[in-house]
Amino acid sequence: MKITHLNLYHLRMPLKSAFATSFGSITTRDCVVIEAFTDDMVGYGECPADRDPGYSYETVSTALHILEDFLVPAVLDKEIKTAEQLQQHMAFTRGHNMAKAGLEMAFWDLLGKIRGQSLAQMLGGVRLKVEVGVSVGLQESPRRLVEVVQGYVEQGYRRVKIKIKPGRDVEDAFEVRKAYDDLPLQVDANSAFTLENATSLLPLDDLGLLMIEQPLAEDDLWDHHKLQKQFQTPICLDESITSPRLARQALEMDACRVINIKAGRLGGISQAVTIHNLCLSQEVPVWCGGMLETGVGRASNLALASLPGFSLPGDISATDRYYHKDITRESFSLNEDSTIDVPTRAGLGVNIEPEALKHFTITQISLP
Repeated sequence: MKITHLNLYHLRMPLKSAFATSFGSITTRDCVVIEAFTDDMVGYGECPADRDPGYSYETVSTALHILEDFLVPAVLDKEIKTAEQLQQHMAFTRGHNMAKAGLEMAFWDLLGKIRGQSLAQMLGGVRLKVEVGVSVGLQESPRRLVEVVQGYVEQGYRRVKIKIKPGRDVEDAFEVRKAYDDLPLQVDANSAFTLENATSLLPLDDLGLLMIEQPLAEDDLWDHHKLQKQFQTPICLDESITSPRLARQALEMDACRVINIKAGRLGGISQAVTIHNLCLSQEVPVWCGGMLETGVGRASNLALASLPGFSLPGDISATDRYYHKDITRESFSLNEDSTIDVPTRAGLGVNIEPEALKHFTITQISLP
């Protein structure tokens, strides 16, 4: 396969409601959609970098720069047959995993359309639908948090994750647990704590949580290793795991007992599958994290989560959790059993709505 030319779209999409985490609140979500062409086919990928460098140092602006000036020139008109070969062409650029992941996703979409296979089929997926949960941002009070959780439970979500930060942690979790004593519940700190103040979270051990996600620094493994010793509740790493190598090291030092797999954070679907296989071989549970993706990234996440090692519900959620209007003609809906169907058509299994793409586009770059 040879990619002959591409379009990069910087999108800004309004969220249905503000989404607040330990590093800020957003009412719109930015991303880069990649449109890649062969001689007779088009494929799509999504780079989940946002406008601000809160979750990651990568932003839409850095992703556009890296894609336009480095990654795209390295792959255009090259004969590339596998994702591994694509990764080799991109390896000269250090970091910038989200930019790489978006380009690789477009490659997988093209490859699936050429082969007549869905992404889930190509990856070795074993499920036609995957269990999902909902991620709930920080609210103005614990009472309001319980009300928001109630709304999602009534919609059919059977697993809830709540965001926490210092001062808005134990009480919030206790109130949700008091309201729902048997609800699968987890908390996510997004690196808001230090080793010194994270012991304030020890009362969470009494709540029967699924996990405590990324309590310490985004680049830390060793202090998480120390912290896990103090908790019965499994610690899950997200931001700290940016490569298969770091995943291996984290497991070897017992820095975590669960891993959140996000293909965008890892540099591509191929890297996510490698970590999945590592964890599956060691019987370490994994789940698929979400980054407020459009239907393009959501379809990719569902295919990834169909792999056998994804034993915990993911943060994929239905389309209407975040957006009134998406850029894909397909809208992903929540089933009665808190699952979402895995796309079965070739490639990602979604089609772009041109008018929606145009409506949300701030900038378009055509290459070459």
